[in-house]
Amino acid sequence: MCWVKTISQRELRNDNAVVMREVEQGETFTVTRRGVPVARLAPVGVEEDLRCVRPASGRPVYSQTPRLRVDTDSASILDELRGER
Repeated sequence: MCWVKTISQRELRNDNAVVMREVEQGETFTVTRRGVPVARLAPVGVEEDLRCVRPASGRPVYSQTPRLRVDTDSASILDELRGER
């Protein structure tokens, strides 16, 4: 029979190093908030794959976008936008 320890959210926050050590050793916890179970904290199995696709790996290639060339300097453009002619 497998027993799952129950801890409050406050206990998890205050004693997180101790709890994480126990999880590393194979312990499983049910985390409660005001006595209501809200999460299960369990060790990651060897067979589980936690890798994820990072958003940066799929971003568009901006180097292929053509550059816009303007003959006016940026100070003049800013002055015009501010209404300081």
